[in-house]
Amino acid sequence: MANEILNQGKKSTFSSFMTSPVIINKVNNMVGGKDGQRFITSIISAVSTNPALSKCDFSSILSAAMLGESLKLSPSPQLGQYYMVPYGNKAQFQLGYKGYIQLAIRSGQYKKLNVVAIKEGELIKYDPLNEEIQVNLIDDDLLRENAKTAGYYAMFEYENGFRKTLYWSKDKMEKHAQTYSKSYKSSSSFWQKDFDTMAFKTMLRQLISRWGIMSIDLEKAYTSDMGTIKEDGTVSYVDNTVTESFIDAEISNSEGTTEDINPFQAVTQAEEQTDFSMPGME
Repeated sequence: MANEILNQGKKSTFSSFMTSPVIINKVNNMVGGKDGQRFITSIISAVSTNPALSKCDFSSILSAAMLGESLKLSPSPQLGQYYMVPYGNKAQFQLGYKGYIQLAIRSGQYKKLNVVAIKEGELIKYDPLNEEIQVNLIDDDLLRENAKTAGYYAMFEYENGFRKTLYWSKDKMEKHAQTYSKSYKSSSSFWQKDFDTMAFKTMLRQLISRWGIMSIDLEKAYTSDMGTIKEDGTVSYVDNTVTESFIDAEISNSEGTTEDINPFQAVTQAEEQTDFSMPGME
């Protein structure tokens, strides 16, 4: 089955690949007959908006999309819940910050969850010890939208009242991106295309992965972020380096070769390499 699918991917467009009898049967078995056509249409639409993605191995696109579907997230780029991102000839699954919010809300544990850009002149004080922020937000929405960003603030509050906050300056975010994103300086990098969106995702990931309650779906998405999803559900990372995920710690071997990683083992390894100092005290 795998070889047949791969061969079809090499000989056809992605649209004809997705509408072939083999793939339709595969989708219907995994997604369900009534949702199969919706799934196929949405994936074809998402790929059509990204020419680089259509050059990837078709089976890797399908596997990434299947993961998104299992999490009940939309592949629509406009919604920003998850993306299928070209990396070499493979498509990687990339969770968007809105996907983090969706999955966290579904857990039923979060009463409040927010991430926002703080504009220049708005921050009065952030106290990392008591995790309290004082701001004077610009009243005019249009003026605020066009103002330069000075930093990022994220917070959550559980239904039981437990609360956690995090603030990073934009300088700290830029240093973080330069350190952990191999493609940071590339014109095709998400950091260059939409810095704030990537910063929002980083803030939520830092906040939730360190202190948040993670549902099974949220943990699944977290451990698969920026990985190539194989047909058996395992995750493969290019150069055996997990970038922009697992609390942004890199996992690499001495040879730098491509290697499949058990996602839950990878999280443990990353946590061992991560500084868990209090936010704002680094």
